[in-house]
Parts: sequence; structure tokens; C-alpha cells
Amino acid sequence: MAWENQTFNSDFILLGIFNHSPTHTFLFTLVLGIFSMAVMGNSAMVLLICLDTQLHTPMYFLLSQLSLMDLMLICTTVPKMAFNYLSGKKFISLAGCGTQIFFYVSLLGAECFLLAAMAYDRYVAICYPLRYPVLMSQKICGLMAAASWILGSLDGIIEVAVALSFSYCGAREIPHFFCDVPALLTLSCNDTLMFERMIFICCVIMLLFPVAIIIASYARVILAVIHMGSREGRRKAFATCSSHLVVVGMYYGAAMFMYMRPTSERSPTQDEMVSVFYTILTPMLNPLIYSLRNKEVARGFMKVFGKGKSEE
Repeated sequence: MAWENQTFNSDFILLGIFNHSPTHTFLFTLVLGIFSMAVMGNSAMVLLICLDTQLHTPMYFLLSQLSLMDLMLICTTVPKMAFNYLSGKKFISLAGCGTQIFFYVSLLGAECFLLAAMAYDRYVAICYPLRYPVLMSQKICGLMAAASWILGSLDGIIEVAVALSFSYCGAREIPHFFCDVPALLTLSCNDTLMFERMIFICCVIMLLFPVAIIIASYARVILAVIHMGSREGRRKAFATCSSHLVVVGMYYGAAMFMYMRPTSERSPTQDEMVSVFYTILTPMLNPLIYSLRNKEVARGFMKVFGKGKSEE
């Protein structure tokens, strides 16, 4: 077993993406600002949906789960990167690396399935409005959210178990700012071809299957909207779906570019830049997209902060 060739106190070195030049110091400060906005935005979204009873609907419950996943995702990578940069220590333990891989992979997978569930919710709401309370009951909505978390966690358990079963040698320097599986495999002393194929198959399931559900749901939604007699009804339907479609486009576009390219076409620089986009920028943008384009969320913010009463 490969564990015999490595010890539990052996460390990896995260090379990171920043040095201490003035330009990189500015970029690091910018990342910390984005991190702060993402934490505050997603925390506020979760609290708002919990506190405002008018937002206790399936759509907003699923949105709260998305915000929670985004909050956990950005906290999985940025704090360790910031600590390493500020302390000058670039080490991460084997256990720490495994923990990052588990949460990172689990949350990405869970978001894939949750975005599909959100698309199905919009499909039912627009195409079957009278049956919506039955087809998207509290129980069904809870099961969909739980299934997203469970399926994502299963993927995380499998990948971390296999990735850490390999032996690693050489300088043990990971060309990334966190323990990403493809970057880690470049350090392995073993043949990882079979595992890379398994990752590709998992990506097909975790990405293409939810994408198929999203495309099918919105194809039906577009057809239903086209046949609506009311222009106002069409506007409201498109407004309801547009925020979700923007998030889906950002998330799946980056994830497919990252994980569905052949290994020979990858470069550390490209992987780092794409990872920055969907692990740091996307969690910050999601609450802004949903809050700025959603009147109910904006009203909820006004109400919770005590401004709603003053306007009545």
C-alpha cells in the first residue's frame, strides 16, 4: 500500500499565485476584498431567507443552499492561501490537503446538482403553476437539496480516498494555491492514468447530467413563455429565470473548461486563473446577481434592516 511509503507528518508545498511584488500585493489585497464581500453577501443571503417568512418558498430555500455552498467553498481555499502568503509559510499537511480536496470536490459536485434542481423548480413554476405546491412541496424540495449534498459528498470521499492512496515524491511542490486533484497528481510516483480516467467519468456525470436537466427544463420554459398571451407574464417569467441562467453559465463554463480538457492541454497558469474565477469570483458574484435582479430579495433586505416599515 502506498501509505507505507509516506508519513502522516509529511507536508506539501503550495506554491501559490502571489509573490511579494507591489503588483501581487495589490492583487492579494483585492482577493481579500472579494473574499470579504463573498462571505458577507452569502451570509446575508442565508440569514435573510431564514428570517423573512415571505421568502420561505422552494425557490429561495434552494437559493439559500447555493449561498451556503458558496460560503463554504470560498472558505475552503482563501483563508489557507492568505495565511501562507502573510506568514511566508507555504506548507500544508497531508491531512490538510485531504480536507481541502474533500470539501472542494464535494461542494463543486453539490452545486452542480443543486443548480439542476433550481432549473427544475423554475420549470415547474412556469409550466405547471397550479400543481407547483404539490410537485415542489417542502418535503420534495428538502429531498432535492439533501440529494445534492449527499451526491457531492460521495464524489469528494471517493476522490480524496484514491488521491491520498498514491505515494508522492520529489519536491512535493503543488503548482497551485490549494490542493487541487489534477495538480496533486503531477507529483505522484505512481501511474495515475486509471484515476484520471475515473475523474473524467465523474466529471461527465457531475457536469453533463445536470446540464442535460437544465437544458431540458429551460427548453420547456422558453416554449411555455413564447405561448404566453401576456407580455407582462413573459417579462416576469424571463426575469425569474435570467439570474439563474447567468449563474449557470458562469459556473458550468468554468468547470467544464477546467475538468473536461485532456491532461496534455492543461497548464498550471490556466488552471490557477480558472480556479480563481469559480472558487473566488463566482461566490462573490452570485448573491449580487440574485439580489440586484430580484425585487423580493431587495424588499426582504429593506424589511430586515428596518427600512420597510418607514416606507409604509
